[in-house]
Amino acid sequence: MLVVEDDAPLREFYRTTLRNADYRVVAVEDGLDALTWIDQHTSDIIVLDLSLLRVSGSDVQRELRAHSETRDIPIVVVTGNDTSDLHERELACVLHKPVTGEALVDVVDRCLKRSLLGIGALSRRGAEL
Repeated sequence: MLVVEDDAPLREFYRTTLRNADYRVVAVEDGLDALTWIDQHTSDIIVLDLSLLRVSGSDVQRELRAHSETRDIPIVVVTGNDTSDLHERELACVLHKPVTGEALVDVVDRCLKRSLLGIGALSRRGAEL
């Protein structure tokens, strides 16, 4: 799982919460780092903040959807902004800030279950990266 969050305390909260729920987690701080990481690795799911420096979360999402290798990766969008302009079919799930640990794990679990990519791959193996 890839977590993309530019706020260091939130990034650590997401990473710790998801690791405690037995997910393998890699966390990066911005959209450019996320795209670089995805070019070199695979991920079952991405937890993505929309408001990022250098490359926005919306741009990351568009870039991933533009390529056949990454278009089906479920994305949990985490935002403090209005998401009424986003289409359900474009997103696996949306979380509105502030996010609780319970809500984060619940949405990730639900999104993985909705995705064929979540069956088997990295989900809940308990190992940490």
